[in-house]
Amino acid sequence: MSFEIKLPFFEGPFDLLLFFIERDELDIHDIPISQVTEDFLSYIRQLEQMNIEVASEFILVAATLMRIKAKMLLPRPVLNEEGEEIDPREELVKHLLEYKKYKSVIKELADMEEDRARKQERGNLIQEVRKLSEANNVEAELQDVTLYKLLKVFERVTARFELKQREKPHKVVQYPYTIAGQREHIISKLGNRERMSFLEIIQQDLNKIAVIFNFLAILELLQLNEISLQVGEGFNNFWVLQKKEDVSV
Repeated sequence: MSFEIKLPFFEGPFDLLLFFIERDELDIHDIPISQVTEDFLSYIRQLEQMNIEVASEFILVAATLMRIKAKMLLPRPVLNEEGEEIDPREELVKHLLEYKKYKSVIKELADMEEDRARKQERGNLIQEVRKLSEANNVEAELQDVTLYKLLKVFERVTARFELKQREKPHKVVQYPYTIAGQREHIISKLGNRERMSFLEIIQQDLNKIAVIFNFLAILELLQLNEISLQVGEGFNNFWVLQKKEDVSV
């Protein structure tokens, strides 16, 4: 027996984000970015498993959500000129509110369009039939076709075809990394050791994406209070330390 999985269709990434917010009754001004990011990435993974091509705007928003999540994990917040803390979600919330405002009038405009399409203009039937016949008179159109015009059209089509052939296809690579997986990997590598340097962690896989995931995993472990950091001198010179449990006497 085969099972068919149907996913709801969303017009764009902001439509999907609004769906998650309304479904879980979240405050759009205080979005739990971690929860929304996981839901968003889960939806994209389901599309990929069903061999559905993921639009570039969905991938862009997914990257934006991960960037916001990373900023919120950083221990030191970013401040503006007045010394006030900048919320990394501020720009996303602004775009969502603007999209929600325009989305609220789409249904009304669609109803107006459908109502207008049902109406017919009153006019002279004979004149309307004559206009239709003139617009579809193929013989009249062919009278103005010359060899020069045909060659020009052929030249434009050939140039367009050659330009299309030179275009490089954009390939999206699916990397086998997750933040949860890298967290487990780091804890496993740390084992019974007291500490391990950041350089040692990234040298195990020098792929740029792997380095990013390892760094985000370290930030999450730090936030979860499962590790601590010891900063040394130089660039990228710090160690990941086992979190020592407090022993009360």
